[in-house]
Amino acid sequence: MLYFVGLGLGDAADITVKGLEIVKKAKRVYLEAYTSILTVGKEALETFYGREVILADREMVEQQSDVIFEDSDKEDVAFLVVGDPFGATTHTDLALRAHQLGIQYRVIHNASIMNAIGCCGLQLYNYGETISIVFWTDTWKPDSYYDKIATNRERGMHTLCLLDIKVKEQSIENLMKGRKVYEPPRYMAVNEAASQLIEIIEKKRTEGVEQLAYTEDTICVGVARIGSESQQIAAGTLRQLTSVDLGGPLHSLVIAGHMHPMELEMLKLFAVEPALFDKLLEEAR
Repeated sequence: MLYFVGLGLGDAADITVKGLEIVKKAKRVYLEAYTSILTVGKEALETFYGREVILADREMVEQQSDVIFEDSDKEDVAFLVVGDPFGATTHTDLALRAHQLGIQYRVIHNASIMNAIGCCGLQLYNYGETISIVFWTDTWKPDSYYDKIATNRERGMHTLCLLDIKVKEQSIENLMKGRKVYEPPRYMAVNEAASQLIEIIEKKRTEGVEQLAYTEDTICVGVARIGSESQQIAAGTLRQLTSVDLGGPLHSLVIAGHMHPMELEMLKLFAVEPALFDKLLEEAR
């Protein structure tokens, strides 16, 4: 049996009891190591589980999945995923490939940013489509997600923005030369994402767009290391978040839609400028 085991968001202890039982009895244990990270490394997981954990990078998962599937029709293999197993499309693809090979699989769910983001105070049932914000380069600045933000905002919905992660990536030069030399890991921070979002609307203004999906004064929430003891949350305008330092990864950003007074009260707990939320609460009542 192939088990997809969610690890939650914080550290080694966030695995469920059921998940831990599977890890302890499995013949092999793989840790998916490129769509997300915990606040602890592989060594801490091995100490907590009392066994070896094999790192599964992008190349293994997407191109060498046979290594993971090997003998999983006869013995138990655990595939560990930070958050919930189906929080990334890659894992759905892996499940489909297992099914095509006649390999049975089972999913052990856990918390992910998709539901844990509720801790910031914006109600989960008021979220629209989730988007991903990627690192820009000098020659590549995609902004197609702007239209999804616009649709969410038109409906009064909040937008969860998942921020880019670059792990074991190769430069264009190394890719072209076939050299397996990898760039240092990079994790997008809330302030960088906020800056990119502002650059997008500045560009829209130069193109003559009058009805913008959001402005520099739109209320947003930045979160970092949700589920860990060092969790950080900051609420303020998009411009204010360009100056916020929430520390190490992983970060996410929420662009608020219509807010109920209770949501505003919660955001005030994390406000960069509490007086701003006092004003918004007055207007909402």
